[in-house]
Amino acid sequence: MLKLVGDLLSKSDPHRIRLLNLDSMKHIRIIAFVLGALVWAGSVSANQAAAQRAGPGRGDSQIGRLFQNRTSNVQVEGEGVVTRILADDLNGSSHQRFIIRLASGQTLLIAHNIDIAPRVDGLEPGDVVRFHGEYVWNEKGGTVHWTHHDPHGRHTAGWLKHKGQTYQ
Repeated sequence: MLKLVGDLLSKSDPHRIRLLNLDSMKHIRIIAFVLGALVWAGSVSANQAAAQRAGPGRGDSQIGRLFQNRTSNVQVEGEGVVTRILADDLNGSSHQRFIIRLASGQTLLIAHNIDIAPRVDGLEPGDVVRFHGEYVWNEKGGTVHWTHHDPHGRHTAGWLKHKGQTYQ
């Protein structure tokens, strides 16, 4: 290609140089378009791969929006890694409590009613827990409760999944 350009430039015909410039510009535009398309496709692929690695954590963006907008009482589903086990809350209905970190980095308190649903056995920091329940906003990231069935059938049933077992 460089030899061809050199040969064309060594000729003194001005029309040939103008033709070369127009052809070169077409090639540059085509190359720029193709490179732009490849970069865009690569970023889309990277985002899709990240979402797949996050697995059910794809719901993180919904929970993130709820947190930013200070919205409560919305059914959510997601997955996180247990970072801390807290003492049970024994005021009123008993709740097993633990903190999870979503793939986005946001933390959530899971408050699981153990008067209605079985306790999540063998739960330890580092374990992965999937959840479906009702999100309530707070300054620390939010709480997910209603992670159990409703014995009266008036509320959407929730659940927790840990090591292949569903708790509801």
